[in-house]
Order: sequence, then C-alpha cells, then structure tokens
Amino acid sequence: MANLRNLPDAELLALLKDGDQAAFTEIYNRYWKKLFVVAANKINDLEEAEEIVQDIFVALWNRRISLDVTGKFSAYLAVSVKYRVIKALDKRFSQQQYANHSRQTLSLLDDSTQEWLQFEELKGRLGRLVADLPEKCRLVYQLSRDSGYSQKEIAQELGISEKTVEAHMGKALKTLRAGLNSFLAILL
Repeated sequence: MANLRNLPDAELLALLKDGDQAAFTEIYNRYWKKLFVVAANKINDLEEAEEIVQDIFVALWNRRISLDVTGKFSAYLAVSVKYRVIKALDKRFSQQQYANHSRQTLSLLDDSTQEWLQFEELKGRLGRLVADLPEKCRLVYQLSRDSGYSQKEIAQELGISEKTVEAHMGKALKTLRAGLNSFLAILL
C-alpha cells in the first residue's frame, strides 16, 4: 500500500482499469477531501456535497474499464465535480420553481373556489329574494331578466300598461338591491 502512495495518477488509473481495489482506495484517499471542499463551497449543503463526491467515486469504479482520461486526472475529477454540482443546483432550482408554481396554483384554486362559493351563495340569495317578491313584481322581473322581454312585451303579455310594468320593475329592483346589499355586507 505504501508504494501506491508514490505512484502517479496515470499508473493508478492503469491499475484501476484492471480492477485493483487498492489503487481505487488510493485515488479515493488522494482526492476525496479536495473534491468535497469544492462541492461544499459551491452547493452550501454538506450532506449533498458528500453525496456528490460519493457518486463521483461510485461512477469512477463502475466505469473503470471504459474510463479514458486524456489529460490530468485531477482536472477530470474537477470537471466531474463541477458537472454534478451544476446538475444538483439545477435540480434544486427546478424543485423550487415547482414548489412556487404549486403554491401559486393552489392559491388561485383556493381563491377561485371561494369566489365560486360566494357567487353561488349570492345567486341563491337572489333567487329567494325574487321568490319573495309580490306576484306581479316577480312576474315582471322574471319576464324582463330571465326571458329578456321588453317593457312593451311584458305589458302585452300580462295585459297591463307600460307604466305599471315600469312601476313593478322599479319596486322589484329596489327590493332586490336592498336585500342583496344587506347580504353582501354580511358576506364580505
């Protein structure tokens, strides 16, 4: 083992390609701390930095047979750390973006659900107020608002004057407005 400490990286890599575990251990001992410091400084999370470095060494062992390092081995490892840190930061950013999007979507859904419920409540209240109108007022209002009749058509339909239709409509709108205003004051 003592003789492996003195070997240059190129010879350790040759031994590693042959499956020499002692050579792998020497590479690990030689570079682990340096890689960890680089990763920890970039990622600001010691556990994640440790995981990144461990993944590099696992990949190094798994790819030892096909490993082709043309330059300095230390530069190869530095690029590996840089790539994995970028990948980890990108993943973290994507998760943060997803979380932000999810919160915004839920907030919009919550708001729209609340608005829908308030609208349904308001619609129900309007229906009850219309039902409570005197019969002629209710008929005039429903023909106007629900069926889209003009005042002249309502007068012909009900056999009353247009002035009477106008009076019933005024009374209906005044009653409904007062009832809805008090309801909205409570609701909001």
